[in-house]
Amino acid sequence: MEEDGLLESQTEDLLGYPKKPSSSSLLSEISIVSTTPFVLAFIVCSCGAFVCGSATGYSAPTQSGIMKDLNLSVADYSLFGSILTVGLILGALICGKLTDLVGRLYTMWIINIFFLTGWFTIAFAKGVWMLDIGRLLHGIAVGISAYLGPVYMTEITPRNLRGAVSSFSQLFAIVGSSVFYALGTIVDWRNLAILGAVPFLVNIPLLFFIPESPRWLAKVGREKEVKTVLLSLRGATSNISDEAKEILEYTEHVKQQEDGDRGFFKLFQRKYALSLAIGVALIALPELGGNSGYSYYTDSIFTSTGVSSDFGFISTSLVQLLGGVLGTLLVDVSGRRSLLLVSTAGSFLGCLATAISFFLQENRFWETRTPILALISVLVYFASYGTGMSSIPWIVASEIYPVDVKGAAGTVCNLVASISAWLVAYSFNFLLQWSPTGTFLMYATVTGFGFVFIAKLVPETKGKSLEEIQSLFLEDPTS
Repeated sequence: MEEDGLLESQTEDLLGYPKKPSSSSLLSEISIVSTTPFVLAFIVCSCGAFVCGSATGYSAPTQSGIMKDLNLSVADYSLFGSILTVGLILGALICGKLTDLVGRLYTMWIINIFFLTGWFTIAFAKGVWMLDIGRLLHGIAVGISAYLGPVYMTEITPRNLRGAVSSFSQLFAIVGSSVFYALGTIVDWRNLAILGAVPFLVNIPLLFFIPESPRWLAKVGREKEVKTVLLSLRGATSNISDEAKEILEYTEHVKQQEDGDRGFFKLFQRKYALSLAIGVALIALPELGGNSGYSYYTDSIFTSTGVSSDFGFISTSLVQLLGGVLGTLLVDVSGRRSLLLVSTAGSFLGCLATAISFFLQENRFWETRTPILALISVLVYFASYGTGMSSIPWIVASEIYPVDVKGAAGTVCNLVASISAWLVAYSFNFLLQWSPTGTFLMYATVTGFGFVFIAKLVPETKGKSLEEIQSLFLEDPTS
């Protein structure tokens, strides 16, 4: 019987369709679930990711213009750049509870309001306090979206496409930052903020037409709506009985295991220790590895090493985007763990090369080639980051936690990431003044330890349903 079950799992997917041969293209697999509600949900999440990326990358190309027009000091602009991460912390504190309480869909409405208000506040700022308020609102919205987007996409996508679709959706965060990097070289900072509001002309109308997550519906006891939503997502002729049964049975099993403990601190039980450690470490790694410093203050890095800012921003935008596309194509082929290892190794090399370029410049060695090395090191970092660390940690974190602790886990992971991002973003300019070489050596050290952590402890989640991942993870997470 076990062999029969294995054979069946190899020949059919959750929807009852025969599994495609390995040579099938990603586009042909996506066509299976290309229903209108699924496509619209993907567009909404992608637009949300694009706005997150544009909000995060906004401060990099606008630094000199804002400081000149509003007469800001380095400390003033460091506060503006880093206050986004204060908002991230606030968003992290409420993201899990908010999405569990009102659902994934209504939470999307809330963050869209925050984003719009933030863009217009920055665009019409007359002083530093308005800049900071707008940036803070963006931080809250990004803090919630960073958790909500991956969770929603993993909860509505079939297992065989979950990694690629989730990664492709999150790729638009890289697109957003890349587009704003490029636009920032030709558009002044006020007009750039106004352009940030354009995606909402698409996003807000579509919110009326996308479904709620079937797993959230099961969690709150709306079992009858689960099959209806799955049919709308998979198509009226699809066989969704097995998928709906698995969701409902696992949700019921989780409820029976609660033993009356439904509080936030349930997450800190011993059985969740390893999954919590892995989620927290993966989410914090890119931040403590210098991502906020690279993203928010790219202009400072280029200026300090003698690289043309305009050429640097455009080049960075292209390689980051190409890295993200490559990661999206490979995530369901090579798996999450392999891409994480490659991405972390590349980030380590990028940080180390950046440190070397500053060291050579400070000691007047190889002066004519130092800017080239600095540019290459930044490009290596962003290409590597786009390949895996930009999206896969959130995908893994959205996969490994059971529904009863997913909200609490999202809050903890998001909070750790936000605090890490704030520490790096606020300290970066001051560390750069202290020792550019030492700063990037620290980031290289963090990413080096991260590589070892992933190699030793992070399991592969490719090809499993969320319920299978969560059950197997608790029993034997390293298998």
